[in-house]
Amino acid sequence: MTPGVSRRAVVAACVLLGAPVALDATPGTDQPAPAAPVVYTAVVDGIIHPVSADYMIQTMDQADRAGAALVVFTLRTPGGLVDSTRDIITRMLASKTPVVVFVGPAGARAASAGFLLTIAADVAAMAPGTHIGAAHPVSAGGGEPVSETMEKKQTADVAAYARTLAEGRRRNVKLAELAVEESRAFTEREALEASPPLIDLIVADVPDLVRRLHGRAVRRFDNTPVTLATAGASFVSIEMSLRQRVLGAIAHPNIAFLLLSLGILGITIELWSPGAVLPGVVGAISLLLAFFALQLLPFNYAGLLLIVLGLLLLALEIKVTSYGLLTGGGLVSLVFGAMILIDAPDPELRLSLRFVLPVALGFAGIGLFLVRLAVISQRSAPFSGPAEMIGALGQALTAIEPARAGQVHVRGEIWRALSAEPIAPGERVRVSSLDGLTVTVRKP
Repeated sequence: MTPGVSRRAVVAACVLLGAPVALDATPGTDQPAPAAPVVYTAVVDGIIHPVSADYMIQTMDQADRAGAALVVFTLRTPGGLVDSTRDIITRMLASKTPVVVFVGPAGARAASAGFLLTIAADVAAMAPGTHIGAAHPVSAGGGEPVSETMEKKQTADVAAYARTLAEGRRRNVKLAELAVEESRAFTEREALEASPPLIDLIVADVPDLVRRLHGRAVRRFDNTPVTLATAGASFVSIEMSLRQRVLGAIAHPNIAFLLLSLGILGITIELWSPGAVLPGVVGAISLLLAFFALQLLPFNYAGLLLIVLGLLLLALEIKVTSYGLLTGGGLVSLVFGAMILIDAPDPELRLSLRFVLPVALGFAGIGLFLVRLAVISQRSAPFSGPAEMIGALGQALTAIEPARAGQVHVRGEIWRALSAEPIAPGERVRVSSLDGLTVTVRKP
Protein backbone atom coordinates (compact mmCIF):
# COMPACT_ATOMS: atom_id res chain seq x y z
CA MET A 1 0.00 0.00 0.00
CA THR A 2 1.36 3.41 -0.96
CA PRO A 3 1.86 6.04 1.76
CA GLY A 4 -0.79 8.34 0.23
CA VAL A 5 -3.43 5.57 0.13
CA SER A 6 -2.52 4.48 3.64
CA ARG A 7 -2.94 8.05 4.98
CA ARG A 8 -6.32 8.45 3.30
CA ALA A 9 -7.45 5.12 4.74
CA VAL A 10 -6.43 6.14 8.24
CA VAL A 11 -8.23 9.52 7.96
CA ALA A 12 -11.37 7.82 6.66
CA ALA A 13 -11.31 5.28 9.49
CA CYS A 14 -10.91 8.07 12.07
CA VAL A 15 -13.84 10.01 10.65
CA LEU A 16 -16.06 6.91 10.73
CA LEU A 17 -15.04 6.09 14.30
CA GLY A 18 -15.30 9.73 15.51
CA ALA A 19 -11.65 9.84 16.52
CA PRO A 20 -9.68 13.10 16.35
CA VAL A 21 -7.59 13.55 13.26
CA ALA A 22 -4.01 14.86 13.58
CA LEU A 23 -3.62 16.68 10.30
CA ASP A 24 -0.28 18.19 11.29
CA ALA A 25 1.49 14.90 11.78
CA THR A 26 3.39 15.19 8.54
CA PRO A 27 7.01 16.11 9.26
CA GLY A 28 7.92 19.64 8.19
CA THR A 29 4.44 21.16 8.71
CA ASP A 30 4.79 24.80 10.11
CA GLN A 31 3.92 25.25 13.82
CA PRO A 32 2.58 28.62 15.16
CA ALA A 33 5.52 30.34 16.88
CA PRO A 34 4.99 31.10 20.58
CA ALA A 35 4.50 34.82 21.34
CA ALA A 36 7.61 36.59 22.58
CA PRO A 37 7.45 37.68 26.24
CA VAL A 38 6.69 41.35 26.88
CA VAL A 39 8.47 43.42 29.51
CA TYR A 40 6.91 46.69 30.68
CA THR A 41 9.39 49.39 31.73
CA ALA A 42 8.95 52.72 33.53
CA VAL A 43 11.34 55.33 34.89
CA VAL A 44 10.67 56.93 38.28
CA ASP A 45 12.98 59.90 38.69
CA GLY A 46 12.13 62.23 41.57
CA ILE A 47 10.24 62.45 44.82
CA ILE A 48 7.81 59.68 45.75
CA HIS A 49 4.43 61.37 46.18
CA PRO A 50 0.82 60.71 45.07
CA VAL A 51 1.62 61.59 41.46
CA SER A 52 4.51 59.14 41.14
CA ALA A 53 2.46 56.56 43.07
CA ASP A 54 -0.37 56.94 40.55
CA TYR A 55 2.14 56.49 37.70
CA MET A 56 3.66 53.29 39.14
CA ILE A 57 0.29 51.77 40.01
CA GLN A 58 -1.05 52.48 36.52
CA THR A 59 2.02 50.82 35.02
CA MET A 60 1.45 47.66 37.07
CA ASP A 61 -2.23 47.67 36.13
CA GLN A 62 -1.37 47.83 32.42
CA ALA A 63 1.22 45.06 32.77
CA ASP A 64 -1.32 42.81 34.50
CA ARG A 65 -3.97 43.41 31.83
CA ALA A 66 -1.48 42.68 29.05
CA GLY A 67 -0.20 39.50 30.70
CA ALA A 68 3.38 40.83 30.67
CA ALA A 69 6.26 38.64 31.72
CA LEU A 70 7.83 41.35 33.84
CA VAL A 71 7.52 45.00 34.86
CA VAL A 72 10.78 46.87 35.50
CA PHE A 73 10.95 50.19 37.34
CA THR A 74 14.17 52.16 36.91
CA LEU A 75 14.29 54.04 40.20
CA ARG A 76 16.27 57.08 41.30
CA THR A 77 14.79 59.05 44.15
CA PRO A 78 15.84 60.99 47.27
CA GLY A 79 12.76 59.69 49.08
CA GLY A 80 9.21 60.81 49.57
CA LEU A 81 6.00 60.28 51.48
CA VAL A 82 5.43 57.14 53.52
CA ASP A 83 1.74 56.96 52.59
CA SER A 84 2.47 57.06 48.87
CA THR A 85 5.21 54.46 49.34
CA ARG A 86 2.80 52.14 51.14
CA ASP A 87 0.24 52.53 48.34
CA ILE A 88 2.84 51.52 45.75
CA ILE A 89 4.09 48.56 47.77
CA THR A 90 0.55 47.32 48.46
CA ARG A 91 -0.13 47.25 44.71
CA MET A 92 3.30 45.73 44.07
CA LEU A 93 2.66 42.81 46.43
CA ALA A 94 -0.72 42.14 44.78
CA SER A 95 0.62 42.36 41.23
CA LYS A 96 0.16 39.30 39.02
CA THR A 97 3.21 40.40 37.05
CA PRO A 98 6.58 40.00 38.79
CA VAL A 99 7.98 43.44 39.66
CA VAL A 100 11.65 44.41 39.35
CA VAL A 101 13.18 47.57 40.81
CA PHE A 102 16.44 48.62 39.19
CA VAL A 103 18.40 51.44 40.86
CA GLY A 104 20.29 53.06 38.03
CA PRO A 105 22.11 54.25 36.08
CA ALA A 106 25.52 54.64 37.72
CA GLY A 107 25.52 57.47 40.26
CA ALA A 108 21.82 57.13 41.10
CA ARG A 109 20.37 56.29 44.48
CA ALA A 110 17.17 55.03 46.06
CA ALA A 111 17.06 56.61 49.48
CA SER A 112 14.36 56.65 52.14
CA ALA A 113 11.11 55.66 50.39
CA GLY A 114 13.15 54.34 47.47
CA PHE A 115 14.86 51.86 49.80
CA LEU A 116 11.51 50.41 50.88
CA LEU A 117 10.40 50.09 47.26
CA THR A 118 13.65 48.29 46.38
CA ILE A 119 13.45 45.66 49.08
CA ALA A 120 9.73 45.13 48.42
CA ALA A 121 10.22 44.16 44.77
CA ASP A 122 10.27 40.57 43.52
CA VAL A 123 13.72 41.27 42.12
CA ALA A 124 15.99 44.08 43.33
CA ALA A 125 18.91 45.14 41.15
CA MET A 126 21.42 47.98 41.24
CA ALA A 127 23.81 49.48 38.76
CA PRO A 128 27.50 49.89 39.65
CA GLY A 129 28.12 53.13 41.53
CA THR A 130 24.68 53.38 43.14
CA HIS A 131 23.47 53.18 46.73
CA ILE A 132 20.32 52.61 48.75
CA GLY A 133 19.22 53.19 52.36
CA ALA A 134 18.88 56.21 54.68
CA ALA A 135 15.22 55.42 55.28
CA HIS A 136 14.70 57.22 58.61
CA PRO A 137 11.17 58.73 58.50
CA VAL A 138 10.71 62.51 58.27
CA SER A 139 7.47 64.25 59.20
CA ALA A 140 5.66 65.79 56.23
CA GLY A 141 2.72 68.03 55.58
CA GLY A 142 3.12 70.88 58.00
CA GLY A 143 6.44 70.76 59.76
CA GLU A 144 4.88 70.77 63.27
CA PRO A 145 7.34 70.06 66.07
CA VAL A 146 7.38 66.31 66.73
CA SER A 147 7.94 65.07 70.26
CA GLU A 148 10.63 62.55 70.96
CA THR A 149 8.01 59.94 71.79
CA MET A 150 6.14 60.52 68.53
CA GLU A 151 9.38 60.36 66.55
CA LYS A 152 10.23 57.03 68.17
CA LYS A 153 6.78 55.70 67.31
CA GLN A 154 7.11 56.78 63.68
CA THR A 155 10.57 55.25 63.41
CA ALA A 156 9.46 52.00 65.05
CA ASP A 157 6.48 51.78 62.69
CA VAL A 158 8.57 52.22 59.53
CA ALA A 159 11.28 49.89 60.88
CA ALA A 160 8.69 47.15 61.45
CA TYR A 161 7.37 47.71 57.92
CA ALA A 162 10.91 47.35 56.52
CA ARG A 163 11.47 44.15 58.51
CA THR A 164 8.20 42.70 57.20
CA LEU A 165 9.15 43.44 53.60
CA ALA A 166 12.69 42.12 53.98
CA GLU A 167 11.52 38.93 55.66
CA GLY A 168 8.81 38.35 53.06
CA ARG A 169 11.38 38.76 50.28
CA ARG A 170 14.05 36.72 52.15
CA ARG A 171 16.38 39.69 52.37
CA ASN A 172 18.58 40.93 55.21
CA VAL A 173 16.16 41.93 57.95
CA LYS A 174 18.83 43.43 60.23
CA LEU A 175 20.23 45.76 57.56
CA ALA A 176 16.73 46.81 56.55
CA GLU A 177 16.05 47.77 60.16
CA LEU A 178 19.33 49.68 60.46
CA ALA A 179 18.54 51.63 57.29
CA VAL A 180 15.46 52.98 59.07
CA GLU A 181 16.57 53.33 62.67
CA GLU A 182 20.12 54.58 62.04
CA SER A 183 19.77 55.96 58.49
CA ARG A 184 22.35 53.46 57.24
CA ALA A 185 23.07 53.48 53.51
CA PHE A 186 24.63 50.72 51.40
CA THR A 187 26.54 50.61 48.14
CA GLU A 188 25.54 48.09 45.50
CA ARG A 189 28.42 45.81 46.52
CA GLU A 190 27.57 46.01 50.24
CA ALA A 191 23.91 45.30 49.49
CA LEU A 192 24.72 42.24 47.36
CA GLU A 193 27.47 40.76 49.54
CA ALA A 194 25.53 40.97 52.81
CA SER A 195 24.35 37.65 54.23
CA PRO A 196 21.56 37.34 53.33
CA PRO A 197 21.79 40.04 50.65
CA LEU A 198 19.56 43.09 50.30
CA ILE A 199 19.46 42.86 46.51
CA ASP A 200 19.64 40.13 43.88
CA LEU A 201 21.80 41.47 41.05
CA ILE A 202 24.28 44.11 39.97
CA VAL A 203 23.73 44.93 36.30
CA ALA A 204 24.67 47.75 33.96
CA ASP A 205 21.28 48.48 32.41
CA VAL A 206 17.76 47.20 31.88
CA PRO A 207 18.44 45.02 28.78
CA ASP A 208 21.28 43.27 30.62
CA LEU A 209 18.98 42.84 33.62
CA VAL A 210 16.19 41.25 31.58
CA ARG A 211 18.65 38.97 29.79
CA ARG A 212 20.11 37.68 33.07
CA LEU A 213 16.69 37.12 34.62
CA HIS A 214 15.68 34.51 32.01
CA GLY A 215 15.13 31.17 33.72
CA ARG A 216 15.56 32.65 37.20
CA ALA A 217 13.29 31.18 39.89
CA VAL A 218 11.51 33.83 41.92
CA ARG A 219 9.31 33.29 44.94
CA ARG A 220 6.48 35.82 45.19
CA PHE A 221 5.52 37.49 48.46
CA ASP A 222 2.77 34.86 48.97
CA ASN A 223 5.40 32.08 48.52
CA THR A 224 4.20 31.20 45.01
CA PRO A 225 7.21 30.05 42.92
CA VAL A 226 7.62 31.61 39.47
CA THR A 227 10.26 30.96 36.82
CA LEU A 228 10.90 34.03 34.72
CA ALA A 229 10.96 33.62 30.94
CA THR A 230 12.41 36.74 29.35
CA ALA A 231 14.47 35.42 26.43
CA GLY A 232 13.87 37.52 23.33
CA ALA A 233 11.50 39.80 25.22
CA SER A 234 10.09 42.91 23.63
CA PHE A 235 9.97 46.11 25.68
CA VAL A 236 6.97 48.37 26.22
CA SER A 237 7.95 51.71 27.76
CA ILE A 238 5.25 53.44 29.83
CA GLU A 239 5.61 57.21 30.02
CA MET A 240 3.95 59.59 32.43
CA SER A 241 0.82 61.25 31.11
CA LEU A 242 0.80 65.00 30.56
CA ARG A 243 -1.26 65.44 33.72
CA GLN A 244 1.20 63.41 35.76
CA ARG A 245 4.19 65.29 34.35
CA VAL A 246 2.65 68.68 35.12
CA LEU A 247 1.57 67.75 38.65
CA GLY A 248 4.91 66.06 39.29
CA ALA A 249 6.78 69.21 38.26
CA ILE A 250 4.59 71.38 40.48
CA ALA A 251 5.42 69.18 43.48
CA HIS A 252 9.08 70.24 43.34
CA PRO A 253 10.16 72.52 46.24
CA ASN A 254 11.55 75.24 43.96
CA ILE A 255 8.39 75.36 41.84
CA ALA A 256 6.22 75.38 44.97
CA PHE A 257 8.19 78.38 46.30
CA LEU A 258 7.82 80.25 43.02
CA LEU A 259 4.08 79.57 42.84
CA LEU A 260 3.65 80.67 46.45
CA SER A 261 5.52 83.92 45.79
CA LEU A 262 3.56 84.71 42.63
CA GLY A 263 0.28 83.83 44.32
CA ILE A 264 0.74 86.13 47.31
CA LEU A 265 2.03 88.97 45.14
CA GLY A 266 -0.84 88.62 42.66
CA ILE A 267 -3.52 88.56 45.35
CA THR A 268 -1.95 91.60 47.08
CA ILE A 269 -1.89 93.63 43.87
CA GLU A 270 -5.49 92.72 43.15
CA LEU A 271 -6.62 93.79 46.63
CA TRP A 272 -4.88 97.16 46.29
CA SER A 273 -5.97 97.70 42.69
CA PRO A 274 -9.48 96.20 42.42
CA GLY A 275 -10.55 95.51 38.89
CA ALA A 276 -7.10 94.64 37.53
CA VAL A 277 -8.40 91.03 37.26
CA LEU A 278 -5.25 89.44 35.76
CA PRO A 279 -3.08 89.65 38.94
CA GLY A 280 -5.95 88.22 40.98
CA VAL A 281 -6.60 85.32 38.60
CA VAL A 282 -2.91 84.43 38.29
CA GLY A 283 -2.40 84.83 42.03
CA ALA A 284 -5.34 82.61 42.97
CA ILE A 285 -4.32 79.81 40.59
CA SER A 286 -0.69 80.01 41.74
CA LEU A 287 -1.67 79.87 45.41
CA LEU A 288 -3.89 76.81 44.92
CA LEU A 289 -1.15 75.00 43.01
CA ALA A 290 1.38 75.99 45.69
CA PHE A 291 -0.85 74.55 48.43
CA PHE A 292 -1.18 71.33 46.41
CA ALA A 293 2.61 71.09 46.18
CA LEU A 294 3.23 71.93 49.84
CA GLN A 295 0.89 69.21 51.07
CA LEU A 296 3.19 66.72 49.32
CA LEU A 297 6.33 68.17 50.93
CA PRO A 298 7.60 68.27 54.55
CA PHE A 299 7.17 72.04 54.89
CA ASN A 300 7.60 74.17 58.01
CA TYR A 301 4.89 76.64 59.02
CA ALA A 302 7.44 79.14 60.36
CA GLY A 303 9.16 79.25 56.98
CA LEU A 304 5.83 79.66 55.22
CA LEU A 305 4.86 82.60 57.45
CA LEU A 306 8.25 84.27 56.94
CA ILE A 307 7.82 84.03 53.16
CA VAL A 308 4.30 85.47 53.37
CA LEU A 309 5.57 88.30 55.59
CA GLY A 310 8.46 89.03 53.25
CA LEU A 311 6.24 89.23 50.19
CA LEU A 312 3.74 91.45 52.00
CA LEU A 313 6.52 93.82 53.09
CA LEU A 314 7.76 94.03 49.51
CA ALA A 315 4.22 94.63 48.27
CA LEU A 316 3.63 97.32 50.93
CA GLU A 317 6.32 99.38 49.26
CA ILE A 318 3.73 100.09 46.58
CA LYS A 319 1.56 101.98 49.06
CA VAL A 320 3.90 103.06 51.84
CA THR A 321 7.00 105.14 51.18
CA SER A 322 9.59 103.70 53.59
CA TYR A 323 12.68 104.65 51.56
CA GLY A 324 13.80 101.01 51.33
CA LEU A 325 13.11 99.80 54.89
CA LEU A 326 10.15 97.65 53.87
CA THR A 327 12.07 96.28 50.89
CA GLY A 328 15.09 95.38 53.03
CA GLY A 329 12.94 93.72 55.69
CA GLY A 330 10.96 91.85 53.07
CA LEU A 331 14.11 90.56 51.40
CA VAL A 332 15.56 89.27 54.69
CA SER A 333 12.27 87.65 55.66
CA LEU A 334 11.89 86.05 52.24
CA VAL A 335 15.39 84.52 52.22
CA PHE A 336 15.21 83.18 55.78
CA GLY A 337 11.73 81.80 55.18
CA ALA A 338 12.91 80.00 52.06
CA MET A 339 15.85 78.49 53.94
CA ILE A 340 13.62 76.81 56.52
CA LEU A 341 10.47 76.24 54.43
CA ILE A 342 11.21 72.61 53.56
CA ASP A 343 12.09 70.58 56.63
CA ALA A 344 13.94 67.64 55.09
CA PRO A 345 17.47 66.21 55.38
CA ASP A 346 17.83 65.53 51.65
CA PRO A 347 19.11 68.40 49.46
CA GLU A 348 16.67 67.43 46.68
CA LEU A 349 13.76 68.00 49.04
CA ARG A 350 14.99 71.44 50.16
CA LEU A 351 14.87 74.79 48.40
CA SER A 352 17.98 75.69 46.46
CA LEU A 353 19.51 79.05 47.38
CA ARG A 354 20.62 79.37 43.76
CA PHE A 355 16.94 79.47 42.91
CA VAL A 356 15.67 81.42 45.91
CA LEU A 357 18.15 84.31 45.71
CA PRO A 358 17.31 85.34 42.12
CA VAL A 359 13.59 85.27 42.96
CA ALA A 360 14.12 87.29 46.15
CA LEU A 361 16.40 89.76 44.39
CA GLY A 362 13.86 90.10 41.59
CA PHE A 363 11.14 91.09 44.06
CA ALA A 364 13.60 93.37 45.85
CA GLY A 365 14.44 95.01 42.52
CA ILE A 366 10.74 95.72 41.98
CA GLY A 367 10.57 97.22 45.46
CA LEU A 368 13.62 99.43 44.92
CA PHE A 369 12.20 100.63 41.62
CA LEU A 370 9.03 101.68 43.42
CA VAL A 371 11.13 103.44 46.09
CA ARG A 372 12.96 105.37 43.38
CA LEU A 373 9.68 106.46 41.82
CA ALA A 374 8.44 107.62 45.23
CA VAL A 375 11.60 109.69 45.88
CA ILE A 376 11.38 111.32 42.45
CA SER A 377 7.73 112.08 43.09
CA GLN A 378 8.51 113.70 46.45
CA ARG A 379 11.22 115.91 44.96
CA SER A 380 9.36 117.00 41.82
CA ALA A 381 6.94 119.91 41.66
CA PRO A 382 3.23 119.10 41.75
CA PHE A 383 1.45 118.78 38.43
CA SER A 384 -2.12 119.35 39.60
CA GLY A 385 -4.13 121.15 42.25
CA PRO A 386 -3.67 124.72 43.65
CA ALA A 387 0.07 124.32 44.12
CA GLU A 388 0.47 123.64 40.42
CA MET A 389 -0.68 127.25 39.64
CA ILE A 390 2.08 128.93 41.65
CA GLY A 391 4.71 130.20 39.23
CA ALA A 392 2.62 129.50 36.14
CA LEU A 393 2.93 131.97 33.27
CA GLY A 394 -0.10 133.67 31.69
CA GLN A 395 -1.27 136.75 29.80
CA ALA A 396 -3.34 139.74 30.95
CA LEU A 397 -6.66 140.02 29.13
CA THR A 398 -7.61 143.38 30.68
CA ALA A 399 -5.78 146.15 32.51
CA ILE A 400 -5.00 145.37 36.13
CA GLU A 401 -4.54 148.15 38.68
CA PRO A 402 -3.58 147.92 42.36
CA ALA A 403 -7.07 149.07 43.29
CA ARG A 404 -8.94 147.30 40.48
CA ALA A 405 -9.01 143.61 39.56
CA GLY A 406 -8.71 142.38 36.01
CA GLN A 407 -8.64 139.10 34.08
CA VAL A 408 -5.73 136.88 33.03
CA HIS A 409 -5.44 133.77 30.88
CA VAL A 410 -3.43 131.00 32.62
CA ARG A 411 -3.16 127.34 31.48
CA GLY A 412 -6.14 127.61 29.15
CA GLU A 413 -8.46 129.17 31.72
CA ILE A 414 -9.57 132.74 32.53
CA TRP A 415 -8.97 133.83 36.12
CA ARG A 416 -9.84 136.94 38.18
CA ALA A 417 -6.51 138.62 38.90
CA LEU A 418 -5.07 141.10 41.39
CA SER A 419 -1.72 142.83 41.19
CA ALA A 420 0.32 145.24 43.33
CA GLU A 421 1.58 146.94 40.18
CA PRO A 422 -0.20 148.15 37.05
CA ILE A 423 -0.31 145.63 34.21
CA ALA A 424 -1.46 146.51 30.72
CA PRO A 425 -3.60 144.23 28.54
CA GLY A 426 -1.50 141.68 26.62
CA GLU A 427 1.45 141.72 29.06
CA ARG A 428 2.97 138.50 30.33
CA VAL A 429 2.27 137.72 33.99
CA ARG A 430 3.34 135.13 36.53
CA VAL A 431 1.07 133.75 39.25
CA SER A 432 2.42 134.36 42.76
CA SER A 433 -0.53 133.14 44.86
CA LEU A 434 -4.00 131.64 44.58
CA ASP A 435 -7.07 132.33 46.71
CA GLY A 436 -10.10 130.42 45.53
CA LEU A 437 -10.78 131.58 41.97
CA THR A 438 -8.66 134.74 42.31
CA VAL A 439 -4.97 134.76 41.48
CA THR A 440 -2.37 137.34 42.44
CA VAL A 441 0.02 138.04 39.58
CA ARG A 442 3.14 140.04 38.89
CA LYS A 443 5.26 140.85 35.96
CA PRO A 444 7.75 138.03 35.19
